[in-house]
Amino acid sequence: MAYQAGGKRPTPRPVPESREAQAYLQDYATLLESVPFPSLVVDRRWDVVLTNGAFETLFRGIGPHPTAMPGDNFLRFVLFHPDAGTVLREHESSWGLPMLAQFKCALERYAHDHGLQAIRREIAQDPIMEAAFRQGLPHWIRAVGEGAAEHDGAIRPLLHPDPRWGATDCRIVNDTPKTLRELGYTRLTLVLRDSRRPAVTARRPRRAPRTATHLTVVPTPEP
Repeated sequence: MAYQAGGKRPTPRPVPESREAQAYLQDYATLLESVPFPSLVVDRRWDVVLTNGAFETLFRGIGPHPTAMPGDNFLRFVLFHPDAGTVLREHESSWGLPMLAQFKCALERYAHDHGLQAIRREIAQDPIMEAAFRQGLPHWIRAVGEGAAEHDGAIRPLLHPDPRWGATDCRIVNDTPKTLRELGYTRLTLVLRDSRRPAVTARRPRRAPRTATHLTVVPTPEP
């Protein structure tokens, strides 16, 4: 969705006050860089705390956006960046709706979080996105089950800029150690899957090309 945010960037992320926590994050960044697959660390607002070089490579072709760059806030990127679908294949069904479901859960759990509330207001400002959140999302959850919103273990399609990968899938792995979890952070790694491997998931129906870059409302079945 080509959402215009008025040129304001998100509020800068707070840095842990503890020197020990800061030192841990510095060392963890070194560890993250050794991982060959795209990996990122986010907080409960999906503000990005750390990424590695493989993550930067995956999204190197993404154009500028005032609030929705993948290295700033991954939720905003998925929902609001017009280029998101150029990397995140089957953008709406495989990425957008699961992220909206995750956001809904976070908003219910941290109702007074100003950052989450700001994202909720941005959703409300777009009629199609708001309809997807209020009407399409509940129907999608009923249709696919609560577990479909879970990231860990999910297999989702990507279009990697490196032709050695190209159109492929990734398995999202939540590998968050205790210390990161205590800091309020989550680590996710997109484990790229060799497209030559036999498929282990049901084939999805072919979707017609879309020109719109935002989520659409999931139609409610007729009674």
